[in-house]
Amino acid sequence: MDIRERLDGLSRGELVGLIVIVVALLAGVGLWYTRSLPRPVDVATTAGSAAPVAQTSFGASPTGAAVVAVASGSASASASSSASPALIVDVAGAVRKPGVFEFQPGDRVIDAVERAGGALDKADLTLLNLAAPLTDGQQILVPKKGAAVPSGVPVTGGVPGGSTTALVNINTADEPTLETLNGVGPVLGAAIIQYRTEHGPFASIDQLDEVSGIGPATLEDLRSQVTV
Repeated sequence: MDIRERLDGLSRGELVGLIVIVVALLAGVGLWYTRSLPRPVDVATTAGSAAPVAQTSFGASPTGAAVVAVASGSASASASSSASPALIVDVAGAVRKPGVFEFQPGDRVIDAVERAGGALDKADLTLLNLAAPLTDGQQILVPKKGAAVPSGVPVTGGVPGGSTTALVNINTADEPTLETLNGVGPVLGAAIIQYRTEHGPFASIDQLDEVSGIGPATLEDLRSQVTV
């Protein structure tokens, strides 16, 4: 018995049921096929991100494999622009927080004084050229009021590797001038004068170590402030 004869032998209700089953099977196959098809993927850029950092394009190689080309933009440019050398400057003397600080090209002496916490009330900023540009390895020495200015000593600042203020000559300075030095008070100033009176002029700054009351720490503090 072939399929036609079997269909003719079915009742009307059985025939309707068979049709419903076939339609349901066809619908299920169609739905499965539709879901199995590949879907396009949308690539969205996060809001607020730096768009110029990279641009991506897709293509196809001769072998059919996907090829991604990335064009670098501002990332490499910003890396090269941040390569400017820093300036290392020593800020000492009559400031609140003396120390060694890092600056950028174009910074001035006034920037160094402010970075060190600002000048003390006893500081004399008139001996500094606050507008002078900073240089790498420079020392900014902020003097106290009343500090003597030896002849021939520049006080303008901006000399690479050197002090930006006048140095006090420990062989000629009087007691008030000696007291303008960091770490030197009336007692120590008088001791320095007494020593050079008894032993003659200082031959070197290291000889201050022989003065009563001046230890290694005080000597190192005075080394950048005095001359002979």
